Amino acid sequence: MGPGKQLQPGMAVVRGFPFDEYSSFMRGPALAPPRIREALNGGSTNLCSEDGNDLGADPLFRDMGDLALEKGIAPFTQIEEAVNSLLAHDVRLVSLGGDHAITYPIVKAFGKKYDDLNILHLDAHPDLYDDFEGNRYSNACPFSRIMEEGLVSRLVQVGIRTMNPQQQEQAERFNVEVTDMKSWKPGLALSFDGPVYLSLDMDVLDPAFAPGVSHHEPGGLSTRELIGLIQDLEGTLVGADIVEFNPRRDPLGITAMASAKCLKEIVARMLEKDS
Repeated sequence: MGPGKQLQPGMAVVRGFPFDEYSSFMRGPALAPPRIREALNGGSTNLCSEDGNDLGADPLFRDMGDLALEKGIAPFTQIEEAVNSLLAHDVRLVSLGGDHAITYPIVKAFGKKYDDLNILHLDAHPDLYDDFEGNRYSNACPFSRIMEEGLVSRLVQVGIRTMNPQQQEQAERFNVEVTDMKSWKPGLALSFDGPVYLSLDMDVLDPAFAPGVSHHEPGGLSTRELIGLIQDLEGTLVGADIVEFNPRRDPLGITAMASAKCLKEIVARMLEKDS
């Protein structure tokens, strides 16, 4: 899409936020947005989603590139302001991370735009620490910040397989609805009233399907199961992020392709006529 094209209500817009300064274990997710685009446009596949929508020909799909970020805490303000500016045009936004820390400033903007916002969080980790090693803005903490500020009305987490006592206490404190992997079964129905924000951490996938993540946590979803959750989600999908893809651990590009595939299916859901 040309950079001069005007934003229109209902567009699905992609924006990259290459930030990983608050990664709790390993740097690298800041490199992800261009790698996802490379996989998306690399020629080994096409831009059609599984419902047949050719996103390359859809006038309502636009990629706006990456935001140039400063160091330290300043990017949080930059990210929130950039998302505010986009949402003012009534577009639907897919944010490419970056680590999971970016979800907090993004949802701050979405929470101002949408009343009764719901979050569907797909992840191996609940990311509910009050702080992690003294950092309240770590990628291990975004959902504590979101919930304590009352930015959303409902948080549903699926795929969790690393819950510990501290995060369990936080989940109970914030009334988080958790479906962990030992309880998950194919055909899980995910239904929401009102607007939905999807936060997709690529390590929700089993490492066999997504080796290019910082935290290898066995026992996760297959790529097919994840795509099914996206396609079958009941609710109005207004925003999403794809985070924690680490190209440094993805020499064969497997996780890049999985991320690009999920991006296509998320955008297709956003552009459905009844969304």
